[in-house]
Amino acid sequence: MRSLFHLAIHVTDLDQARRFYGDILGCAEGRSTDTWVDFDFFGHQLSLHLGQPFATTRTGKVGDHMVMMPHMGVVLALPDWLTLAERLQSHGVEFDIPPVIRFQGQPGEQRTMFFFDPSGNPIEVKGFADFEGLFAS
Repeated sequence: MRSLFHLAIHVTDLDQARRFYGDILGCAEGRSTDTWVDFDFFGHQLSLHLGQPFATTRTGKVGDHMVMMPHMGVVLALPDWLTLAERLQSHGVEFDIPPVIRFQGQPGEQRTMFFFDPSGNPIEVKGFADFEGLFAS
């Protein structure tokens, strides 16, 4: 079975969201109205609706980091992750957790970075050299 993930979240400004998700993250814009816009978020459907973003807290302990919960994210192949990290840095995106290697030398070794969209929604992007490591224990 093949499936795609769909997530709908609130943003406070659609023009800012378009610049961030489209121009900075490089996501293609899909359908839209005056109150929402869809993006191809790395192969998945992300719907951004005008409204108050969800509340977050720094309660997720992962490795040495306390991460924002809840958060959304995507897992990329390592070369794509490296390209995106460079792109975000070149656009001056401020990182909550800068690009780092997590669980080095262990099952599930990964690259990760955390940042926020202009509405304060936390985003994590993981990078794996081998997707088999995603669910390694």
